[in-house]
Amino acid sequence: MSLPADDQLEAVFGADGALSSAISGYRLRAQQVEMAQAIAQAMRDNSLLVAEAGTGTGKTYAYLVPALLSGGKVIISTGTKNLQDQLYNRDLPTVRDALQVPVSTALLKGRANYVCHHHLAGALAEGRFASREEVTQLHKIASFAKVSKSGDRAELADVPENASVWQSATSTRENCLGQDCKQYAECFVMAARREALSADIVVVNHHLFFADVMLRDEGVAELLPACNAVIFDEAHQLPETATLFFGESLSSGQLLDLCRDTLVEAIASAGDAPALRPAVAAVEKASRDARLGLPLDAARLAYAAATAKLDFKQALAVLDTDLKKLAKLLEAQAQRGEGLENCWRRALDMQSRLERWVAEESEGMVRWAETFSASFQLNAAPLDIADIFRKQLQGHPRAWIFTSATLAVNRDFAHYTGEMGLEEARTACWDSPFNYPDQALLYVPERLPPPNDAAHTIAVVESAWPVIKASGGRAFLLFTTLRAMRQAHELLLQRFESEGVDFPLLLQGEGSRSELLERFRRLGNAVLVASQSFWEGVDVRGAALSLVVIDKLPFAPPDDPVLAARIEYLSKQGKNAFMEYQLPHAAISLKQGAGRLIRDETDRGVLMICDPRLISKPYGRRIWQSLPAMRRTRVLAEVTDFFAAAPVE
Repeated sequence: MSLPADDQLEAVFGADGALSSAISGYRLRAQQVEMAQAIAQAMRDNSLLVAEAGTGTGKTYAYLVPALLSGGKVIISTGTKNLQDQLYNRDLPTVRDALQVPVSTALLKGRANYVCHHHLAGALAEGRFASREEVTQLHKIASFAKVSKSGDRAELADVPENASVWQSATSTRENCLGQDCKQYAECFVMAARREALSADIVVVNHHLFFADVMLRDEGVAELLPACNAVIFDEAHQLPETATLFFGESLSSGQLLDLCRDTLVEAIASAGDAPALRPAVAAVEKASRDARLGLPLDAARLAYAAATAKLDFKQALAVLDTDLKKLAKLLEAQAQRGEGLENCWRRALDMQSRLERWVAEESEGMVRWAETFSASFQLNAAPLDIADIFRKQLQGHPRAWIFTSATLAVNRDFAHYTGEMGLEEARTACWDSPFNYPDQALLYVPERLPPPNDAAHTIAVVESAWPVIKASGGRAFLLFTTLRAMRQAHELLLQRFESEGVDFPLLLQGEGSRSELLERFRRLGNAVLVASQSFWEGVDVRGAALSLVVIDKLPFAPPDDPVLAARIEYLSKQGKNAFMEYQLPHAAISLKQGAGRLIRDETDRGVLMICDPRLISKPYGRRIWQSLPAMRRTRVLAEVTDFFAAAPVE
C-alpha cells in the first residue's frame, strides 16, 4: 500500500488542509493527527495496533483518512448496524469528498437485513398473518422489493425495523437456499456481496464479521483474502461478540422459524404429505413447553441449574425426539424441492446442536440457558478466546487495527490484549481534547449504604434528588439492573408529584431507544431512567444532558453462569479472577457510562457515582483513575455551585 508520510497526513488534518477546507466546523486536534499517523504506520507494516482515543478525538476521521489514501482494500467493522449506517452514509462520503479520491465503497450487512424474494413470495402465497396490519406491511415490502436497488430493510421507513412481518420476508443463514434458489440471480444479498468484492472500502459490523469468518459463509470470509487492512471501531465489544460466535447456540426462535418455513415449503411442494403438519406442531409444542419449564422472567441459568428443572429437562427430551421425527419426514420429501431439502438439513443440524448441549461437557467451555419474555436460547461458549482469535490473524499479511474510547484500564491494555490474543500488538492511548477539569465534576455522595443493601436504590434517589433539581432535570439515571431501574422510576414519580416538579420523566422501554433519545433531546429538561442499553452508543450534545447518575460500579452479577465459570477457569490457572478480569471489565464499562456526559467542547456536567466502593476499596482508585480527569468532590454544595455557575438559559 502507498500510504502518505506523516508530514503529508499532518497537512491533510492541518488548519489549511483538505478536511478543514471541505468540512464545516472542522478543528485541528493533535491527538487525531497522531492517531492517523499510528494507523498509517500499522497499515504500512501490516502490523497490529490497539488504540484508545478519548471522546472528541475524532477517531472515525483518524482511521478513514489513511484507509482512503492507502490504495488498498480495507474492511471497517463497527459495533452496531446504526453505527454502520452512520459511517457509510455520513462520515465516509464526507471524508472521501474532502480528500477527492476515487475510492469505491460498499455496505455489507447480514442476510436478515435484505428482502428475500423467495421467502417473500412464499409468505404472500401462504397468507397466514396475525393481523391486517401485517398483510399491509407485507405488501409494502413487496412493492419496495420491486423498485429497490439494495433491498436493505433500513431503507423502507413505512415498515418498522422490529415489525414481526420481516421474518416472513427475509432469510437467515439457516433457511437461505443459496445457489439452489430459483431467484438467486436477482438476490439482494448476493448483489451486496458482489459490490463488496469489487469495492475498495467495505463497511460491515462485528456480528457479520465473526459470523461469516467463523462459519466460512460467502461474505466477509470471501473478502478477507484480498484485504490489506481490517479496522475494528468500538473494539471493546469484540470479546463478547467473538465469544458468541466461537461458541454455539440454539434458540426457540430458530426452532419456530424452522416450523414456519417447513409449513410454507410443504404447501408449495408437498401438499400430499399430511404427516408434516402434526410433526411441525409437535416441535412447536415442545419448544413452548421448554420455555414454560424455565423462569418466567428474563434470566441466565447455568447448565446445572437449568437441567435441574424437571419440566425443562423433560421438554428438551421430547424436543429431541420430535426433531428427529420431523427430520426423518423431511428427508423423505427433500428431493421434491430446494426449500424442503433446506428444512431437512436444518432439522438435522438443530437436533445435533441440541444433543451436544445436553450431553457434551468440554474443558474450557461453559453451557447455559437464557430466557427472554417469550423465548429461550441454549448457549455453549469458550471461556478463553485468545488462541482462537489469534488463529484468525494468521495467513495473508495485513494490518489489524482495534480502536475504541474504552480499551485500557488507567492506560494499561494488558487485560484487552490478553483476552483477545493480541500480546504482540503495539498499543497507544490518546486522551480526550476536552477540558474535563473545567467542564465536568465527579461527585461521589457521602454516607451511602453498600450497593448490596436493600435500601441502596432508595438512597441513590434521595442523594440524586437535590442534584436533579440543581441541574434543572437534563439527566440520565443509569442503573445496573432492571429491578433497580424500575424502583428508582417509581420513587422519582412520587417525588415529582409530591414536590410539584414538572420535569418530563422518561423510562427505558416506553419506546425504542432512538424514540426516547429524540424525545429527550427535544424536551431539553427531561430525566431519563434507564439501564445498561443506554450506557454506550448514546450521543446527546449540549445542555439537554448535564447530569449522569450511575447507581453502582458495573460488576457483572456473581451468579451469572458465564462469569462464575470464567472465575473458576481463571482460578484453576492460578490467576486472580477479580483483578485480572472482573475489575478491568467493570472499569471499562464504567468509562462507557461516564462517556455519555461530555460529548462536545462546550458541554458541562456532573458525573454522580453512587457506589461507596469507589472511595472505600483499594481498587476504587484504579477505577476512578481510568475516568477522564474531572475535578472530584463529595460535597453537595460544590455540585449545586457548579450548576449555578452556568445556569440553563
